[in-house]
Amino acid sequence: MSFLELKQHLKLAQQLVMTPQLQQAIKLLQLSRLELVDTIQQEVEQNPLLEEDTPSSSQDTDTQDQSQQPEAVAPDVSEKTSEVNLEGAQTTLSEINWDDYANEYESGGAYKPRESASEEQPSRFDILTQKPDLQSHLRWQLNLSDVVAESKEEEVALFILGNLNQDGFLKITEEEIAEETNADSETVEKMIDFIQQLDPAGVGARNVKESLLLQLKQLNLGNSLPTRIVENHLHFLETKNYSAISKATRHSMTDVINAVNIIIGLDPHPGRAYSDETPHYILPDVFIQKVDGEYVILLNDEGLPRLKISSYYKEVLKAKRGQQDATKDYIQDKLKSAAWLIKSIQQRQRTIYKVVESILKFQYDFFEKGVAHLKPLVLRDVAEDIEMHESTISRVTTNKYLHSPQGTFELKYFFTSSISRKDGDALSSESIKERIRQIVQSENPDKPLSDKAIAEIFQDEDIKLARRTVAKYREQLGILSSKFRKRPRMN
Repeated sequence: MSFLELKQHLKLAQQLVMTPQLQQAIKLLQLSRLELVDTIQQEVEQNPLLEEDTPSSSQDTDTQDQSQQPEAVAPDVSEKTSEVNLEGAQTTLSEINWDDYANEYESGGAYKPRESASEEQPSRFDILTQKPDLQSHLRWQLNLSDVVAESKEEEVALFILGNLNQDGFLKITEEEIAEETNADSETVEKMIDFIQQLDPAGVGARNVKESLLLQLKQLNLGNSLPTRIVENHLHFLETKNYSAISKATRHSMTDVINAVNIIIGLDPHPGRAYSDETPHYILPDVFIQKVDGEYVILLNDEGLPRLKISSYYKEVLKAKRGQQDATKDYIQDKLKSAAWLIKSIQQRQRTIYKVVESILKFQYDFFEKGVAHLKPLVLRDVAEDIEMHESTISRVTTNKYLHSPQGTFELKYFFTSSISRKDGDALSSESIKERIRQIVQSENPDKPLSDKAIAEIFQDEDIKLARRTVAKYREQLGILSSKFRKRPRMN
């Protein structure tokens, strides 16, 4: 029979405890530039002791220090603002031409009077525009058409338009359309056929194959060789097996090549031309520029808020010195949080600078000569060079970009695996890929090089590279095998 018994034990152990401040510092380290700006804005909104250090506020602070005026911790709310008399200004306000106000004052703040009013020059409000998306473009055509006569047909057509994806493809069956709209199958088929005749050509199809066939039909090529190739031999077209298409269709290679050129000119995803997705622009965190023969590292601080601690709350703490209340505890807690945030941001910038400085030292030949001279580099090399942990280097190089004379690259780009050589220094995998691209571009299209032949070229250059490694890198570069790179013969 067993009994439960409570006992106390004394145990000595080492344990790493991450404080909230340390967690915040690590979080800031791995944020991208845009994420850092958003985080700073959130902290400014939540912490009243944080303020943005603008040039005007700095000038005001300097003026107060020079004049040695009494310390003012807050504006005097009892002081009344003098009233403004608008009676004499009514005439002036009525004479202002508000339609031209935006055209006369440019973004730079300087006044540029217009020489004369011209009807040919449109107002700035008249040239504002927005790119129409696929839905609005198709609805505009639907409203102008006289095919849709009944309200039920319009309801079905709008339902179909609402179920088109960004490629312009219909991702719902006719049965589901009929069930959701309570319409008969004839109405559904009529509206699908109507939408498939709209611009852009190929919209409303179920897949790429049907979209290409619709585009060929609008080009009056419904019974042509390109249509037969898309209908029956699309798998040969994907692998550029033109000889198999010629054999299957019993047409000469010249006719097949001409037909393929027509198919290549079509758009397999017609809806993407009207995509409303905004492009994602990359803002580099670091710039590397060559000045007087030496590379200079510049951190990109543009758009990054400069923070300072509110002087008003500092004076409040001074006034409450020696006292103990909830207000003082709250201000002290927010003061520590604000100071730690500013310190963490400064530490983040210093760490990024050190990492980039180390990368520049290891990859100097890359910045001088290009990607072919990129050297193998691992996180441990940089970590040992700047005496930091590998995990810190990994966080710094995540979502951080560097702009240099060679282009814009993510910091992770400079860390690549190595390929050994028989004699000499090892090469990076990126430089090997670049060399494979150069070999393929310079090969004879009538006799393309196989993976084994490319590996033998590397062997001649004293680079140990297996055939399967060449095939792996070739596939990563999106290069077809030699069988499908061969230029077709014209019969």
